[in-house]
Amino acid sequence: MVRCVRMNKSLCISLFLVILLVGTGCAALSSLRKQDLFADAVYRDATQSIDVRVADLLSFMTIEEKIGQLALVEKNSVHNAEDITTYGIGALLSGGGGNPDPNTPQAWLDMVNIFQASAKKSRLGIPLLYGVDAVHGHANVPGATIFPHAIGLGAANDPDLIRRIGEITAREMAATGITWNFAPTLDIAEDTRWGRVYETFGTDPEKVSELGVAYIEGLHTPLANTPSVIGTAKHYVGTGSMAWGTSTNPDFSIDQGISFINETTLRTMHLPPFSNAIKAGVESVMVGHLVWDETELIANTYLITDVLKGELGFEGFIVSDWNGVSEIPGTEYQALVTAINAGVDMVMLPFDYHVFTDHMRIAVATGDISLARLDDAVTRILRVKFSSGLFDKENEDTIPPNSIGSIEHRAVAREAVRASLVLLKDTSATLPLQKDLSHIVVAGSSADNLGRQAGGWTVEWQGIDGNWIPGTTILSSIQQAVSEGTKVEYSLMGDFTDHENLADVGIAVVGEAPYAEGWGDSAHPTLSPEDLATIAKVQAASKKIVIIIVSGRPLDISEYAQGWDAIVAAWLPGSEGDGVADVLFGDYPFTGTLPLPWEL
Repeated sequence: MVRCVRMNKSLCISLFLVILLVGTGCAALSSLRKQDLFADAVYRDATQSIDVRVADLLSFMTIEEKIGQLALVEKNSVHNAEDITTYGIGALLSGGGGNPDPNTPQAWLDMVNIFQASAKKSRLGIPLLYGVDAVHGHANVPGATIFPHAIGLGAANDPDLIRRIGEITAREMAATGITWNFAPTLDIAEDTRWGRVYETFGTDPEKVSELGVAYIEGLHTPLANTPSVIGTAKHYVGTGSMAWGTSTNPDFSIDQGISFINETTLRTMHLPPFSNAIKAGVESVMVGHLVWDETELIANTYLITDVLKGELGFEGFIVSDWNGVSEIPGTEYQALVTAINAGVDMVMLPFDYHVFTDHMRIAVATGDISLARLDDAVTRILRVKFSSGLFDKENEDTIPPNSIGSIEHRAVAREAVRASLVLLKDTSATLPLQKDLSHIVVAGSSADNLGRQAGGWTVEWQGIDGNWIPGTTILSSIQQAVSEGTKVEYSLMGDFTDHENLADVGIAVVGEAPYAEGWGDSAHPTLSPEDLATIAKVQAASKKIVIIIVSGRPLDISEYAQGWDAIVAAWLPGSEGDGVADVLFGDYPFTGTLPLPWEL
């Protein structure tokens, strides 16, 4: 306080203004240089071990800064970029459809870099993790390479191919500045009525383990001068065993439901893929939406802390699924405390980070969440941020955005389509088709529809229906494969008028419209009445009929299959429909095998 007893009033006021200006200037200088205080800190030294760097950074962090690292926020819920700095938010995500406008690779990179710059303005300059569901390529971005969904890759059963798919996915993600993929799905699909079957590799734990490891190895391929992409093993654990009619979500039937399996089955069938993923170095694990042993799994200390962290030795961080913590009974505060104490390290809120921050402050201050538990969670998160290169590498455009959807990447996707096709029936030796047939008719809801080929998690959460993305449809692949003298006639509904001169072969491309998660739960997955009517019309207009089924799971066609000459399971092939024609016309053989039962 300035004492003015012996100063005149004018001098006193002048001195006060000087002090005020100096103080304000110092505060501004402090704000500008606050990170300079830590420029020479050990955690900034890339030559030090990760454990040493984490311990050093943790020693500088306030309680509030630690709390911020536990928050995973949906990007549209961030009030302004400055909040990332103020709250020290640890991670952001784009949910399905959470894209910038315009939805272009460059816009994605610019958006993520703006968020990342805000994070690095914080006192300690801790960078963000930015996550997306790139479950079949970076399909959030139109023009990206869209691979077959996991169920098709399970049919391909080729670890080397899947390793390359993981690497390409990582490169296309990195080109948009994104460093965290919520994939692979390691669930064991037990019920084809479940709307998430297509996200799985199938029903065999050994196969799911092998393919999951291959994908993780590809995804974790080091990228020069750019932070590496980390994978997520999901949905821990037993999600594929949920019983029909038990969903806790009133809009669903099985997704987010209850599992009644015993611990022996859980361990022998559902746990091995996660155990193998941990051995392969996966750095995050997502806990699923399900109830097991009468407890929400997100609140199950035994499975999260004792088994996953203790028994399996997982050293990465555990993240909750979308709004998953809210499923725990009790108040929001009680649910949060329960989840963190059960072993969850990062909370996919995904919305209100202000309430989350307040609740965490109270919980730590009162001892409801111990400082040791908070430090453990932050340590795990920081360890991953250091190991991925987030502290040491910038998004320097070393992988240009225009590399997304490159010719080389699409060639691998086309290979994956070929490998995933399963010949379900061909009793009359209809396939392969000759390229010089005189007349072919093509029809069906999925014949000329890239959105149906790609399925859910494509641009939008529930996918898109129609040709909104680049790629080749199955119709166009047929048109390109045949000889110049072959007439290919197309009608969406199979309305061919010349029934006197039958086509050599009719091809009906039918299946499911796009869906995701519980919105795809179906009591009886089968072909629609419209598809069946189209097939009948195609059959009436051709000498032989080939049915190509585009679907995320086996469909019940047992009532009709005997009348069809050949049936092909194309699953959800993605953007490269040319791969279907490659096999249909004999350039490559059918090699895919069923990843789960399909009765005809």
